[in-house]
Amino acid sequence: MLDHTAGNSTAQTAPASPVRAGRPTREQARARHEMLLARALDHFLDKGFEATTIEAIAADVNMTKRTVYARYEDKTALFRASVRRGTERRAVSQEVIEGTRAESLDETLVNIAMLRIDLVSTPDGAKLQRLINTESYRFPDIFQTYYDIAALPTVRFLAEILESETAAGRLAIDDPLLAASVFMSMVVSGPVRFILSGNELGRTDIDRRVRFAIRLFLKGAEPR
Repeated sequence: MLDHTAGNSTAQTAPASPVRAGRPTREQARARHEMLLARALDHFLDKGFEATTIEAIAADVNMTKRTVYARYEDKTALFRASVRRGTERRAVSQEVIEGTRAESLDETLVNIAMLRIDLVSTPDGAKLQRLINTESYRFPDIFQTYYDIAALPTVRFLAEILESETAAGRLAIDDPLLAASVFMSMVVSGPVRFILSGNELGRTDIDRRVRFAIRLFLKGAEPR
């Protein structure tokens, strides 16, 4: 007679899907790559481009230099990729951008300005912006990458609002996209430079500066 009990016990204890050594899964490889970019950016943010080494980054993520170089031909390529990924992870979504729309134009513009200022108001956001500002003379493309990912969607949204306000006769702007860019320079850049310089700038002071600049901007955009 067959011992069915013993047979069932063997079936229950046998692993359903044995773990096999070898190549990592696609998900594991993707996670390792994300970790490489994240830790590489941490090194660049803390030490700058020159002082950061591939050796230190590889050791930090428990990789060999050969593995890192298999993905990125040199430190410059890894730097560009890590800055791009860091920018993508910190950029706000289109949904958040559109959520700045308020009942009045003034409040909408305040919300848009604060959205941009808030990007550099966190320690990590300020570090990334300082790194881009410092290294953009050597790598002009990283400034363009940051602008395209982190700023341009907001600028385009603002341009649509200014175009709509002009069509309604409440503003007189013949180039909404240029006007939106000027708005960012006029309203946002001042507080951002102050924050990046390491000076304390409280929320009340930021709000006062932003609203004052917005009044000047709107005054200049009134129909004549």
